[in-house]
Amino acid sequence: MINDISIADRLIGPSHRPFIIAEMSGNHNQSLERALAIVDAAADAGADAIKLQTYTADTMTLPGAFTISDEGSLWKGRELHDLYKEAYTPWEWHRPIFERAKERGMLAFSSPFDETAVDFLESLDAPLHKIASFENTDHPLLRKVAATGKPVIMSTGAATVQEVAEAVQVLREAGCQQLILLKCTSTYPATPENTNLRTIPHMRELYNVQVGLSDHTMGVGASVAAVALGATVIEKHFTLSRADGGVDSAFSLEPEELKSLVVESERAWLALGQVQYGVQRAEEKSRLFKRSVYAARDIMAGETLTKENIRVIRPGLGLAPKHYETLLGKTATQDIKAGTPFSWDMV
Repeated sequence: MINDISIADRLIGPSHRPFIIAEMSGNHNQSLERALAIVDAAADAGADAIKLQTYTADTMTLPGAFTISDEGSLWKGRELHDLYKEAYTPWEWHRPIFERAKERGMLAFSSPFDETAVDFLESLDAPLHKIASFENTDHPLLRKVAATGKPVIMSTGAATVQEVAEAVQVLREAGCQQLILLKCTSTYPATPENTNLRTIPHMRELYNVQVGLSDHTMGVGASVAAVALGATVIEKHFTLSRADGGVDSAFSLEPEELKSLVVESERAWLALGQVQYGVQRAEEKSRLFKRSVYAARDIMAGETLTKENIRVIRPGLGLAPKHYETLLGKTATQDIKAGTPFSWDMV
């Protein structure tokens, strides 16, 4: 049995509704006012947490190091350093964002992308840390994060099974006691076909940890399905409006969609229930509407029962349908009016 994880009085685990993370990423479009509005919209939609990314262009890469040329990329033609300059969240914004989230009853945390970011987030008393997919092989960063003693959520995109195993081992050996892995496909957007949700229960057993989904597909269908496969955490990119643009807006949820995710993922979790056969208490009254054997027309005492004078119909007040063939050819012991449910004393 995998234990629940407690993060600032929030319990995450199979016995609790899914933990929903709204990923702000660069969807603030370099406006603190918009960033705070995203926090408010996420809270209004019922999300449990807002997540940031803590880096600068210079902690991520160097000017001129790389230009994206992938034809399928949303960012084709963008120079990587320039892209990060547009997408990063200024560090001085973190405190007001964290404070707004706390005021709205949400957790706020972030993905640090280098060791200085970890120190900075610790100064804000971040309740946990998130390891992004492209950093899950950065063992020095993993050790730095694990040493904080805080819970860790790590995405597993673009990593081999061995690389994930090594990351889990590094985190545990460096002091991480509470770890959640997220199944993730590191394409933007991802397609349903490359999401492979059946990995979730396998990953849970393989690494003996809770598993969730970092979902880059469009809509909420994949996330809801992940809950049915045991995901305890769902992370989705979030924006006020895709029409407003932004580096991640194309595959981000809007407020009404995030609200739908919160509602439908909880419904999926509630529907899991337990292994159940037989008649539930809630179904007892419904048994009235099962079928049974009735007189289809007036039958005289001594008359033979045939397909013409008895039928299997609703409701279930008479003999069960399994007795229909047995009744055929029997003789009525009394007059039976049409519409009367059959009992054994009538034959």
